[in-house]
Amino acid sequence: MKQQNYNNHRKFYPPHHFIYLPILIILEILGIYKIWDDPEHKLSWILFSIVIFLLFYLAFMTRQHYALGLQNRLVILEFKQRYFEIFNKRSDETVEKLKFDQIAALRFAHDDEFKELLYKALHEKLSGDEIKKSIRNWRADRLRI
Repeated sequence: MKQQNYNNHRKFYPPHHFIYLPILIILEILGIYKIWDDPEHKLSWILFSIVIFLLFYLAFMTRQHYALGLQNRLVILEFKQRYFEIFNKRSDETVEKLKFDQIAALRFAHDDEFKELLYKALHEKLSGDEIKKSIRNWRADRLRI
């Protein structure tokens, strides 16, 4: 792999960015144009345009899904870092025993409550919502997306 720099740091997925999306845009423009240009088949072109729009929307929502997946990975990494800072050991076994909603909820607890709530999450199987309700000293997340 070549060394990354300003000229090559952007990442494109060519089938998505340079084939799929441009074709959808062209087809949507064609469909909308044909609604007025071909009144005999107006209903067909309306349906065609709706289907193309839905495919475009699906592509957009797939990007949102990727972003949420990445956000979840970052929350887990943040938990692992915090666990290491507090306990001075790796958290791999602990992370495997927790559900994501528990890990996400523990982010809001200050360090003094973190240990106690982590213990309860592991041994009493507190849900993420129960963990959040148990937090006395809330640690705000001002960088939420």
